[in-house]
Amino acid sequence: MTQDINFITKTKDLIDNLKSVCANYGLGNDGNEFKIITQIFLYKFLNDKFRYAIKQEQPEIAEAENFSKALLAMDEDEYQFLLASLDPNIPRLRPEHLISHLFSIQNDSDFAKTFDDTLRQISIENADVFSVKSFSGAKDVLFDELTQFISDSSQRDAFAKALINKLFEFSFEEMFVQKYDFFATIFEYLIKDYNTDSGGKYAEYYTPHAVARIMAQILVPEPVKAVKCYDPSAGSGTLLMSLAHQIGEQNCTIYSEDISQKSSNMLRLNLVLNNLTHSIPNIIKTNTIAQPNYLDTKFDYIVSNPPFKLDFSDFVEDLHKDAFKLRFFAGIPNVPKSKKESMAIYVLFIQHIMHSLSDKGQAAIVVPTGFITAQSGIEKKIRERMITNGWLRGVVSMPSNIFASTGTNVSVLFLDKNADSEHIVLMDASKLGKTVKEGKNQRMVLTAEEETQIIDTFNQKEAVEDLSVVVSKEDIAEKNYSFSAGQYFEVKIEYVDITPEEFTAKMNGFESRLANLFAEGKSLDNEIQNQLKGLKYE
Repeated sequence: MTQDINFITKTKDLIDNLKSVCANYGLGNDGNEFKIITQIFLYKFLNDKFRYAIKQEQPEIAEAENFSKALLAMDEDEYQFLLASLDPNIPRLRPEHLISHLFSIQNDSDFAKTFDDTLRQISIENADVFSVKSFSGAKDVLFDELTQFISDSSQRDAFAKALINKLFEFSFEEMFVQKYDFFATIFEYLIKDYNTDSGGKYAEYYTPHAVARIMAQILVPEPVKAVKCYDPSAGSGTLLMSLAHQIGEQNCTIYSEDISQKSSNMLRLNLVLNNLTHSIPNIIKTNTIAQPNYLDTKFDYIVSNPPFKLDFSDFVEDLHKDAFKLRFFAGIPNVPKSKKESMAIYVLFIQHIMHSLSDKGQAAIVVPTGFITAQSGIEKKIRERMITNGWLRGVVSMPSNIFASTGTNVSVLFLDKNADSEHIVLMDASKLGKTVKEGKNQRMVLTAEEETQIIDTFNQKEAVEDLSVVVSKEDIAEKNYSFSAGQYFEVKIEYVDITPEEFTAKMNGFESRLANLFAEGKSLDNEIQNQLKGLKYE
């Protein structure tokens, strides 16, 4: 644990140093700072991962005084054979691509060009594994020409040198023997300055880790292998990372779609940091609802925090195509006149998820709590289909304001194609949690004990007073398909034994107080009438 904390501290210092370099060259809070920081961090991580893998494969190179020179001394055939022996998830670099090599030539003329050319070559030579694809098939490469963001060309060499010097001071290699769970902390720190909803169009990044852990541990209570996991609105991948850690990175393949290029690039970085590089080719930048890349693909596990509010007026007509009719079985909502009026698009995502489940598929979906009690319309049709098909495993209604970026109350639906329809768990966790302040926002945070209580109660199908009920699909049908736990709680009346004398005394007390109140009321009536009689027209 101490070693992890020490490593995290050093890594955060590296991130801060990179941000300081950007600030020193006029890029602090600039729109391009995000690209520079995340891409340089990724370059550093891939560089050190490559070095570590080579040293594991060739111990004699690990003992060389100068690592990059030892690689440069190898003949081409020998070097290609070495690369071929590496795991497919390891980036393929050349000796001249290494940070140590760039550090040694940083005083050469046109160093900025050399720096940018290096990143471009790495992108090209690793495109098959590390590129993010769009629906059209176009690929978004790993790195941009980063020094071009410095408008004063005379400063570009110095900028590139400053970045390389910061990267040279620190190494990830000592930590690659450990599991990557702590990189979730690093990822959040890396993107924290760019992870806000101010002025943004999409709410891609905001699923709290507690919610993500609850979803993953309820979905996968027992070990599984060789499964396909999917998120149709993945954002930066918080839900997918929690799910992959619960399953085991080596036991699952990740698939995702998201309309935002920024969030797709964030997800790529998250996959690299979390030992899921093999899934990067499955990241698709697309409009999942109008242009789904995985329309005909079925998945074993699906997690999603879909957008509740998103304008879909530009593509609503496309949704009426014959190819989509089976997917949107409950209907296509009308485009709301304003965002405040309706949160219609999420019902399209729910239907898409139901369509995408394999025969043994399971899903966990964040929805506005209003969905679980809507008395009519598309929402009710969806709930009715879940019950009729026997797919509902249960629902957890979360505390208010558990999401800092929205005041909307949320619940999590748990679907399972092989659910136990006689023991459906409905849980009201809205009274749990404690309030914390984050900047200008306040939100509820679940304690570790409360997380465990929710997970264990749900997985063990327990009825707990004022928290959970266990019902059948017939019970839910009788309640107009309501998924709200509160509608199934027993109304309890407490009876207290008293003597006849105590009863008489209480009744006399009630009568006396009522008589006094009536008398006081009559006095007030007389006073008001007298005041009215005294009013004169002036």
